[in-house]
Amino acid sequence: MRIRIGFEITVDCPKATPMLLALRLHRSNSRRMLGSDHIRTDPDTVIDEYADAFGNRTARIHAALGTTTLWSDCVVADDGAPDEYNWNARQHEIMDLPADTLTYLTPSRYCENDELVTDAWQLFGGTPPGWARVQAISNWVHNHVLFGYRFGRPTKTAVDVFREGTGVCRDFAHLFIALCRAMNIPARYASGYLSDIGTDDEGAGDFCAWSEVFLEGRWYAFDPRHNSPRIGRILMVRGRDAADVPMLTAFGDYGLASMKVWTEEMDESLREDEVLAALQNRPATEALVLDPSFAANTIA
Repeated sequence: MRIRIGFEITVDCPKATPMLLALRLHRSNSRRMLGSDHIRTDPDTVIDEYADAFGNRTARIHAALGTTTLWSDCVVADDGAPDEYNWNARQHEIMDLPADTLTYLTPSRYCENDELVTDAWQLFGGTPPGWARVQAISNWVHNHVLFGYRFGRPTKTAVDVFREGTGVCRDFAHLFIALCRAMNIPARYASGYLSDIGTDDEGAGDFCAWSEVFLEGRWYAFDPRHNSPRIGRILMVRGRDAADVPMLTAFGDYGLASMKVWTEEMDESLREDEVLAALQNRPATEALVLDPSFAANTIA
């Protein structure tokens, strides 16, 4: 299966503004690619790329006064399989966990698991440890939280989501992560592209946030927003929570004028030269309806 992925983000800056961008595929990506996921800008600007502490490919630019468009467009190979599912995956005892997973047990900016310990154990203490417990947490978050872009705000934390019962996909992820950590299960934040292949989803594309949980010696993707295995989940960034991995951070005022994201299955019968020719023009994708009241300096 071939999946075309990309974005087009237009920002307006009242003066030249430094920005950090985490908009490439994660360096763990091993998928065959046609084209490139490199970030391109209009007007052209120098792009300084580096990898952060979590392995995310990050870029630093100096966006010019006025309008700057950031974009990327490529095609990746996908095996067409849904997210992996392992009902028998066991939960590790704390003393048996690898050292590099322990940071994903402690509170972070948006995931205050220390404030949810009592609630978490009341809700999930009676569930079998392991996959069944994690799935119970995902089911509960999926049913407890109402999705809507109008419910998002840049300062919203897991405790806020727990109390308010509303949020966007990153809020589902933050609450799920906090509840898992409260139950002594390492959990981290992830974000990237998610196709609608095999679903009835419609509307403008967007980046998607989900979670990863450490069970039975490895990390598994869990998506409490959709709460079902999906095809075409393509990782861009991961960290403790969204504070570690904002896709765009501006060191100054800016306006988000337009944002388009696409994750589309391509015709398998196309030759490679035909795919590359198609990449010469970005697809006519519906733009997200942006809330003018959202005035944060980060897009996460």
